[in-house]
Amino acid sequence: MNTLKKLLVISLNIIIIGGALYFAYQKYEDYFNNPWTRDGQVRANIIKVAPRISGPITQLAIKDNQFVRQGDLLFQIDPSTYEVALAQAEASLKRARVNSRGKKIEYDRLKDIRAKDKGAVSHKDLSRRQTAYEESLLAIKVSEEQLKAAQLNLKFTNVYASVDGYVSNVDIQLGTQAVANQPLLALIDSSSFWVFGYFRENQLPQIQIGNSAMVTLMAHPEQPIEGYVESIGWGIAPKDGKVGYNLLPDVNPVFQWIRLAQRIPVRISLKQLPEGINLRFGLSASIMVMQEDKKK
Repeated sequence: MNTLKKLLVISLNIIIIGGALYFAYQKYEDYFNNPWTRDGQVRANIIKVAPRISGPITQLAIKDNQFVRQGDLLFQIDPSTYEVALAQAEASLKRARVNSRGKKIEYDRLKDIRAKDKGAVSHKDLSRRQTAYEESLLAIKVSEEQLKAAQLNLKFTNVYASVDGYVSNVDIQLGTQAVANQPLLALIDSSSFWVFGYFRENQLPQIQIGNSAMVTLMAHPEQPIEGYVESIGWGIAPKDGKVGYNLLPDVNPVFQWIRLAQRIPVRISLKQLPEGINLRFGLSASIMVMQEDKKK
């Protein structure tokens, strides 16, 4: 009985060891046959939020790293200066219209007089009145455009989120002077995450657009993410050939016995994320590209 029990224990151990060896062999086969890199990184579209106008910030509606929806208010710039500019533009337009009505009355009066008696009004005077009236119409157009600009500037005092995402690097406070077209914070588009895998150049012949890929984040090593190869980079910045001393090329020495393969970025589009995984810009990732599988 003891002998039988020992045989069963030995058999069970053999099965367990055999299964482990088979699993290890399968893993080895995957890594050997499929391009793989640990040099991967999560990326996303980052919108540099910059105001269209200048002025002090009077309202801050967000906190650092907060999630916002498209259309949510981020911050407001003091509108008082732009309200005054709008009132001035409205007054200028009214003045231009009044002035134009006066020019038209004068021009119509001279036309009527000349129609009754051509000698009473010279052609030169009539042309002068006509020109003055047409210039007043142009002045109305200019005033209308100035009013539109004033309305837009007042509208631009409120800065809204252009996409759903996370605000980052919020280093502004009430009273901070906003400068037109100068970014104040970053907005990470939450629907745009992808992964860049940097593969050795000698692996590229094994990678095709559409290949399935498995992405493993360092932050979630037990939850691989399915994806596929969306595109392969066509160039990287050279290290040699920069302008150096006396405008000559700055070429680094090459050690023939050490030749490191260049790394080419391969963009991986992600499929459905496993539950509980939140992607963050810059997370480290490992990527394996499966040669035999193609994206349908």
